[in-house]
Amino acid sequence: MRRRLFTLLAGPVIAALAAAAPASASTSYHEYVALGDSWTADVFVTLPPTTAYTPLDCAQSTSDYPHEVAGALGVETFRDASCGGAATPDFTQPQKLPLGGTNPPQFDRLTPTTDLVTVGIGGNDIGLASAVTKCLNVLPVSTCKAKFTAGGVDQLENAITATEPKIANALQGIHERSPQARVLLVNYLAGLPASGKGCWPVIPIADGDVAYLQAKFLHMNAMLARVAADNGAELVDTYTPTLGHDACQAPTVRYVEGLIPISVSNPLLLAFPFHPNGAGAAAQSEIVLGAVRGD
Repeated sequence: MRRRLFTLLAGPVIAALAAAAPASASTSYHEYVALGDSWTADVFVTLPPTTAYTPLDCAQSTSDYPHEVAGALGVETFRDASCGGAATPDFTQPQKLPLGGTNPPQFDRLTPTTDLVTVGIGGNDIGLASAVTKCLNVLPVSTCKAKFTAGGVDQLENAITATEPKIANALQGIHERSPQARVLLVNYLAGLPASGKGCWPVIPIADGDVAYLQAKFLHMNAMLARVAADNGAELVDTYTPTLGHDACQAPTVRYVEGLIPISVSNPLLLAFPFHPNGAGAAAQSEIVLGAVRGD
C-alpha cells in the first residue's frame, strides 16, 4: 500500500477469514484476475519483479498472493494487474509509474468470462502511506495526531469516508465487466500493534501517534467490510488471523516490515518499508485461498 511510501522463517501460517464464502460456492475457476495495490503485489518480496502482467516499476512479486492462489487453484487463465502505488482511479485510468512505465487500467484485464476476482485497494486513496511517513519522529513525542486532527477535523477519518463510495463504484464496475465473477475484497494485514503501543526507536513513531494510526487502520478495514457487504462482494479478512505479527514484532515473527528495508523472510533479505514480507505474503495466500475454497 503506497501512493508515496506505504506504498519464512516463521511457523505455520494461520488461515482464516471473517466472512466465509458460501458453502455452495464453486471452487473450480477458469479465469482469475487480481486487482490491487502494493499490498496485493507484495512488492520487493521476490526480486527482480515480474513483468509478466505489469511493467517492471509496479514491483509485482512472483510470489504475491494472487500468483500463489492461481497456482493452487490451477486456473487456466490468470492475470495479475496489481501494482505498487495503485488507487481506485488506476482501475479505469493508466497508472504512470516512477521509472517511466505505465500500467494499463487494471479493469482492462477483466472480461465477460472472468469468473474469479480478488481486490485489495483503499490504502492509497485514504493516504495512509504518507500519514505513516509524516509520523516518523526522531523523538518519542506524539505530534502527527495533532496535525491530522487540527481544528477538530480528522483528515484521515474524512478520507476513509470519502474512499468508501470509490470502492463501491469499483466493485460495481467489476460486476458490470465480469457479471459471472465471484468477487473477493481483501482487507489489510495487521501491520501495527493492536495495543496501539509502538516500538520507538526501532520504528520511530511515538506511542500516541501509533495509537492514532492503528485506530484509522481499523476504521479503514471496517469500511472495507461494510462496502463489500453492500456491493455484492465477499470480504476476506487478513487482519484478524495476523494479529501479533505486526511490524514491531521480532524479525522471524512479523509479517510486515518497519522502516529498515531488510527482511529475514525475503529471499534476498531486501524489503520495502511498511509492506508485507515473505511471511506476510504466505499468510495472505493461505487466507485468501481458504476463502476461495470455503474452508
